[in-house]
Amino acid sequence: MEHNINKGIGKSVEFKGLKSQYLFIFAGGLLAVFVVFVIMYMAGVDQWVCIGFGVIAASVLVWLTFNLNAKYGEHGLMKMLAKRQHPRYLINRKNSRRLFSRPKKKEVRDA
Repeated sequence: MEHNINKGIGKSVEFKGLKSQYLFIFAGGLLAVFVVFVIMYMAGVDQWVCIGFGVIAASVLVWLTFNLNAKYGEHGLMKMLAKRQHPRYLINRKNSRRLFSRPKKKEVRDA
């Protein structure tokens, strides 16, 4: 089975409907689920519990990733995260006249 990832000029990478950063979220999430599965299995947790965890966690990850892709689009998730970094409003305690007027120069006295 071969999957082609065709990236045209000026277009973002798309695979099965997932675009750009969602591919990294999807791949990193599946890798994390696999690592946790292996750790649980090596720790001696029952095999069926590990398999159930893996299937449920992978299913939730797939659903969440495709849901985020459909909701926010190609760049919407980054825009939403960037919007959280900006303050909602700026507090300026200076008088507004002081903002637009030039500061007065101090006179130099000759002795």
